[in-house]
Amino acid sequence: MKDAPWFSRFANRVAHLAGHPATFGVAAGAMVVWAAIGPFVGFSDVWQLTVNTGTTIVTFLMVFLIQNTQNRDSAAVQIKLDELIRATEVARNSMLDLEEHSEDDLRQLRKEYCQLAAEARAERDRERGTRMET
Repeated sequence: MKDAPWFSRFANRVAHLAGHPATFGVAAGAMVVWAAIGPFVGFSDVWQLTVNTGTTIVTFLMVFLIQNTQNRDSAAVQIKLDELIRATEVARNSMLDLEEHSEDDLRQLRKEYCQLAAEARAERDRERGTRMET
């Protein structure tokens, strides 16, 4: 990640920190402090607006940072899967770019694989039945 663009490095770091238990603790602590201050300021509109604005801004920005890391992770997983398909002799290389296919194409392929799975389960059940009888 050393050679990655600055935003990718930044997004990765922020996403990592956001998922850390200590970050959750800090956020929960901030909410406790905010709630504790409420009675002293008469639960004013400004008091409510402060937390609403802060959480909205943080949420808005985090969506983009986390999406950036998710996009890169998804692309990396797709490349790894493509390499496994390419390297496996019995695999169909036509599966290499499925993420680029239409929903209808994907539905049809899903049906094929569901049928294959059903056939495999039926075969397994037949084999179990044969073993139990002997």
